[in-house]
Amino acid sequence: MSLQLSVLDLAPIRSSSLTEVGDVAASFRESVALAQEAERLGFRRVWYAEHHNMPSIASSATSVLIGHVAGQTSTIRLGAGGIMLPNHSPLVIAEQFGTLATLYGDRIDLGLGRAPGSDQLTFQALRRDPASAESFPHDVLELQAYLGTESRIKGVNAYPGYGTNVPLYILGSSLFGAQLAAQLGLPYSFASHFAPDALQQAVAVYREHFQPSPQLAEPYVIAGVGVVAADTNAEANALLEEVRRDRVQRFLGRNRTEPFTEEELDMVMASPAGEQILNMLKYTAVGDAAAVGEYLEQFARTADADELITVQSPLGADERLNSLRLTAAAVR
Repeated sequence: MSLQLSVLDLAPIRSSSLTEVGDVAASFRESVALAQEAERLGFRRVWYAEHHNMPSIASSATSVLIGHVAGQTSTIRLGAGGIMLPNHSPLVIAEQFGTLATLYGDRIDLGLGRAPGSDQLTFQALRRDPASAESFPHDVLELQAYLGTESRIKGVNAYPGYGTNVPLYILGSSLFGAQLAAQLGLPYSFASHFAPDALQQAVAVYREHFQPSPQLAEPYVIAGVGVVAADTNAEANALLEEVRRDRVQRFLGRNRTEPFTEEELDMVMASPAGEQILNMLKYTAVGDAAAVGEYLEQFARTADADELITVQSPLGADERLNSLRLTAAAVR
């Protein structure tokens, strides 16, 4: 199988309580270990996603985490999957990723998303205007120019950043991102690991309307897919059930002081709101190495993808590393 495989790491913070923050330092150690193992196994890249005000995710300061991991790896590509550009000034992001590219060379990617990656209250705390999402296409071009040699704002350049030409990727879960990536001639990464519904339509639009650019001559699609791999199918299915219950608990129980009981959680999972949350896991490979390999090959055809970015979903750190190893074995 010639398909490229990569990893999306949300830097999960493990906690036994919905109201207490877990060990963030341990989360960062696990992210380093995951990237080092992904490098050893031949994965193409590891990306980190910007989220805010989420006690279960530690990748909010995305560029800082990329730099931390880059300093402890040597060959694997590292990047943002993605930076939510409406939260930031394009100049500041150019400086951050220009710094990373200067320090770590041609290993740095910059994926860009249009969503805020947070709720409206958090968006206000970030001192951003919700209308800033409307300027996303302009901001992408401004950022791209800062990383090149011809700024769109006379007299303003990114130092570091100028001339680094950090490769850009457009992230999306709708036709908007597909159309923009096609128009700008940039690679397109679809968030099918949590927003599966428009996958095939968006990829088709992107491929049909793609315009070559200095960065990219032909369309290039990355699709997100969850993976729960274990030594046996039974063990993998048990891990998946843990993931399903944890996902619903965290999304629908976030404002509770006490978690749902097991009986309450059963009822919530069967509700329309619970089913909507569980649909986010629609594209998930589950099973032993053989089952996961078969699923990933079929999913790549379904998504018409050149590369899959896998979300290793088991909740435990050891189980996540084992899932990563079995994924690599599955496609050898």
